[in-house]
Amino acid sequence: MRSDMSVPQGRGGEGGFLLIEVMVAILIFSIGILAVVGLQAVMIKNSTDARYRAIASYVAEQRIGEIRTYVGNPTSGNIATFVEAGTDISGVLPAGTRTVTQPVAGRIQVVVTWQQPGSDPHSLTTVAHITGGG
Repeated sequence: MRSDMSVPQGRGGEGGFLLIEVMVAILIFSIGILAVVGLQAVMIKNSTDARYRAIASYVAEQRIGEIRTYVGNPTSGNIATFVEAGTDISGVLPAGTRTVTQPVAGRIQVVVTWQQPGSDPHSLTTVAHITGGG
């Protein structure tokens, strides 16, 4: 009688190896997909931040343009009439305000602030030197 009744050679020791390879491949694929989704979320946030910064810059430059136009008029009065504190511009920026100051004669400073829900407050400061008008 032969005693060759042992386990056949070949697949016996490698049977679970394919399953482990598939699980590792799925894990690597899942990590890659999560990274792409995270990258998209960051890109959307940065795009929104850039949009709000552009709007804030436009608001500040628009106000400075109004002041320059006013000063360019020979019958205009004092630049100080444009000084304002915390003017609500929330229709343009979320929780937005605009403050115009005249730190020294001939210099106008416009500060635009805004805050997105669940975010830190942001601000943009623009300084312009304007001659004439006091």
